[in-house]
Amino acid sequence: MDLMTPRRHGPISIRLIKQRDARTLQNELLTNRAWLQPWEATSPDGGISFDMRSGIRRLLQQYRDGAGVPFVMEYDGEIAGQLNVWGIARGSLSSATIGYWVSERFAGRGITPVSVALATDICFTDLRLHRMEICIRPENRASLRVVEKLGFRYEGLRRRFIHIDGDWRDHYAFALVREEVPEGVLRRWLDGRAPHEAAIVPPGDRMSA
Repeated sequence: MDLMTPRRHGPISIRLIKQRDARTLQNELLTNRAWLQPWEATSPDGGISFDMRSGIRRLLQQYRDGAGVPFVMEYDGEIAGQLNVWGIARGSLSSATIGYWVSERFAGRGITPVSVALATDICFTDLRLHRMEICIRPENRASLRVVEKLGFRYEGLRRRFIHIDGDWRDHYAFALVREEVPEGVLRRWLDGRAPHEAAIVPPGDRMSA
């Protein structure tokens, strides 16, 4: 399993995070506060830390422990954001969850859907996981477009699921299992075969969220 080699499509690539990325990532987080804060995970016990050096150390330790895979997303070789595969479970569950953020100046370039597709394909092929999940706040229209483009399947409303921007927030859950994309998520999307209707949220859940 070689996760050290960047995976790319056109100008977009994902690669394993490195300690030397700390300064760039910290600068992006701090200069994108208004853009990122509404979607940012927080702690019910207090504030969040912007010490990226220690944060990257924790992420790389989780990678060594087999609990997660921390990527940076790049556009033309420039860091555009982060994508984390976290909560990796082996055995009978064999699943993980994807979370990400992208800087405002890179928005609209297709970076997030390509990166999510690349990461999901890595998890299905290199890591041999069976199920990948993405949980999204109902208000996050940009992220909802990502799962729609890639054909992630809507699985339900999770009430007060994750602590985001200072409170417990409802999330929509979307998922794919490996059998649904034998050709790969990226290939299916590029070929125009992703079932966009799979991500449609039923009216009842839209009204309840």
